[in-house]
Amino acid sequence: MTTSTMINGINTTAIMALVADIEKDPKAGMVSFGVTSSWKGTTRMEATVSSWSIAGQSKPRQFVISTDEPNELCGENSAPNPQETLMAAMNACMMVGYVANAALMGITLEQLEIVTEGSLDLRGFLGLSNEVTPGNSELHYHIRVKGDGNPAQYEELHEKVIATSPNRWNLANPVKINASLEVL
Repeated sequence: MTTSTMINGINTTAIMALVADIEKDPKAGMVSFGVTSSWKGTTRMEATVSSWSIAGQSKPRQFVISTDEPNELCGENSAPNPQETLMAAMNACMMVGYVANAALMGITLEQLEIVTEGSLDLRGFLGLSNEVTPGNSELHYHIRVKGDGNPAQYEELHEKVIATSPNRWNLANPVKINASLEVL
């Protein structure tokens, strides 16, 4: 019988078993995610998550993620806007990386916070200037961490998360995006 080791609420025994499985068979580490987004009037949208897959096996899930714009951007201010949701997704992905990797390093965390900010020029989004991009030219984030690790361990942890966070990577590097349109 294997005893689970829990650090930061993370089952490190399970992570190490997953790593061993993937090292044996790289296909065990192939995962896929997807969302279906539907317009709900004005600037509101709901994205539905209904499943994901690991090693080719579909796993059911059921979540709804809502977005909206502030009143000043013609929304109803009923949910975070897409930019805030994008930043939250990056923060969430990095948070998982910090918590799990800290656990694997034997670091017990007391506090972890990621603050991300970005600015964009609405002239790009509104098509008012070809010289202005519609999105952020840069994002800034700041990590606040407290626990029983030392500064060198936290720096190692920080560099590991920078190197391995999927959503941070997706935002920091060009990702090929393929689009199609179906007119109903």
